[in-house]
Amino acid sequence: MRPRVIVNCAMSADGKIASRLRRQVRISDEADMARVHRLRNKCDAILVGADTVVSDDPSLLVKGKYVDEIKQPLRIVLDAKCKIPKGSKVLDGRAQTLVFVTEGSGKPLEGAEVIPCGKGTIDLAAMLGILGERGARSLLVEGGGRTIWTFVKAGLVDEFKVFIGSRIIGGETAPTPVDGEGFADEAEFRSLKLMRSTHSESGILLEFEVE
Repeated sequence: MRPRVIVNCAMSADGKIASRLRRQVRISDEADMARVHRLRNKCDAILVGADTVVSDDPSLLVKGKYVDEIKQPLRIVLDAKCKIPKGSKVLDGRAQTLVFVTEGSGKPLEGAEVIPCGKGTIDLAAMLGILGERGARSLLVEGGGRTIWTFVKAGLVDEFKVFIGSRIIGGETAPTPVDGEGFADEAEFRSLKLMRSTHSESGILLEFEVE
């Protein structure tokens, strides 16, 4: 049984997640940050792509500032060519980390278990199967946009949560929550069912299930 896949992201009012220079910006307000960490704490695993690790160096940890009883999720990095640098926060040993690579690209990484999974590109279905075998029942996908796109394209997303903040970033090259090539035909579009909306101090959270 594969884990339930939950995508969580934050975007500006004009649909951007970073500037045109692809520099990380804070969009969520304090109330939404608390929600994100509570969500992390409920999930068995949390995933990002290698580009997010290289550019933002996230720890992918639950912060005690927001959660009383912390249960750190398994940290997952999709890294086809095994390029994340030594010293990355996801390799700090504070929680277990799995790095999925393509066959023939693996190399030892101190602080992580490296798992070959797929030829040319990472086989997401096989990766989810491995996580399921290890007891993961929920996977939180936090980015970046191209990583989220691969899950959407493969039809592997069950929930989509997006916080819309009260800022405008602009720029035709600025990244969006779901980058990649995108669908060309309307018949391919993924349909969502809005389950709830929650107003915050400076934005709104929309929570969807994928139909």
